[in-house]
Amino acid sequence: MNFKYLFIAFPLALLAQHADTTALRFAKYIKAEDMKKNLVVLASDEYEGRETGEAGQKMAAAYISNYYKELSIPPINQLKYGYQQSYPLHVFKPQTVKISTPTKEYKQNVDFYTWNAITGDTSFSIQKITSCGYGIKTESYNDYKNIQAPHDAVLILSGEPFKAGKSELTQTNKPSEWTTNYRMKLQEARKQGIKYLFVVESDLSKSMIEQEHRITASKMSIEDKKTLSYPFVIYISKQMASDLAPETLKESIHIQLTQEKHSVQAENVMAYIEGTDLKNEVLVLSAHYDHLGIINDKVYNGADDDGSGTAAIMQLAKAFQEAKKQGKGMRRSLLFLNVSGEEKGLLGSEYYTENPVFPLAATVCDLNIDMIGRLDEEHAKNPNYVYLIGSDKLSSELHTLSEQANKTYTQLQLDYTFNNENDPNRFYYRSDHYNFAKHKVPVIFYFNGVHEDYHQETDEVQKINFNKMEKITRLVFFTAWEIANKTERLKIDSHKK
Repeated sequence: MNFKYLFIAFPLALLAQHADTTALRFAKYIKAEDMKKNLVVLASDEYEGRETGEAGQKMAAAYISNYYKELSIPPINQLKYGYQQSYPLHVFKPQTVKISTPTKEYKQNVDFYTWNAITGDTSFSIQKITSCGYGIKTESYNDYKNIQAPHDAVLILSGEPFKAGKSELTQTNKPSEWTTNYRMKLQEARKQGIKYLFVVESDLSKSMIEQEHRITASKMSIEDKKTLSYPFVIYISKQMASDLAPETLKESIHIQLTQEKHSVQAENVMAYIEGTDLKNEVLVLSAHYDHLGIINDKVYNGADDDGSGTAAIMQLAKAFQEAKKQGKGMRRSLLFLNVSGEEKGLLGSEYYTENPVFPLAATVCDLNIDMIGRLDEEHAKNPNYVYLIGSDKLSSELHTLSEQANKTYTQLQLDYTFNNENDPNRFYYRSDHYNFAKHKVPVIFYFNGVHEDYHQETDEVQKINFNKMEKITRLVFFTAWEIANKTERLKIDSHKK
């Protein structure tokens, strides 16, 4: 007898004994083909990329609302429009930026460019710029070692140091994350107390083409914000850098920002299935349905980001509604929350958590789905995975329950790479669950990682792996089933950031 295989089979048999046959029955309502039907509509050109505040987003809101109505989920009494929570937004156009010295004026998008940010109308002068190499700080390489923080203004080079064709950081011919992930240098600049960061681009024109969306896209805010956030980053040409080089700076630099704005309305869409004996407690299942809209006459359909999560939430609502109709409803209530404004800064979920329809004190958990329809490079040969982020940040019990649900029902590879608090991508802070976590509501973020079509017009339905979507959505279903039916609500016993 092969004892190795006996050892493996034994715990699987035990797990099978603990599987909830009722949960298994209703999980079958989560079907790849049904999710595809909804995603084909939402990610079509007709919906114009679902940009927040625009016609396509409102069309999507109407489609999702009608879907919940067709499921016979009643409208929410607290909402004026039944399934929709409307909220106001301020839209800020890209800044007009003027940079000058007493003897020269530099041209925006010729000598320099900035990413659009919310700045309002403001101006400031810089008397001194400190040169700081590439703006990199690691244990073995530190451009900040010879200067003392904080600094008002710093000039750094894009990229990283190479010698004889090798990066000094990776010791290979491939660059490190300090080159490939722009957030690394910005985060370090923020730690160093830098207010104005000048980044010298070796080819400014090429860089502008690569960053066109960030340069031209509008920014949104729930509030009429006027405070300039730091560091304020300006990408400059080599010639401009030569003019402003710290060792030759003899004149003050004056920078003036002006920014137009207007107001729009956006909508969150939600469906509520009331629970039984614990109905005053609410489990939220969330995903954002907005995307980037139309850019240069190209529709950015966002099939994976986050049409995949939207279709998953809609299918979860169907499965749980079927359970209720057949007399197997959950003990706790369920809120299926499709938010807008995520691509503009998690605005829809921010508005909901600041203006909750159901009290956050009674909200036991948020299970958030953002991009589950594709494979990333790390898992190109293994679609049977999902990244989990945040499950242990507030509740160790939630993390354990999640792992057990996966072992019992779905057997996906749970990848916690991006759950590391030192992850430079900071995905934990970049999707809608974070607005619940800020209010001490336990969360799990389900994610498949980025891919070559992320935030591109090529993120289309034909590239979606619907079988993968189905399996991950079923994992969310089983996890939600356990949370919604357990006797005690999840305990908050951890306070990780």
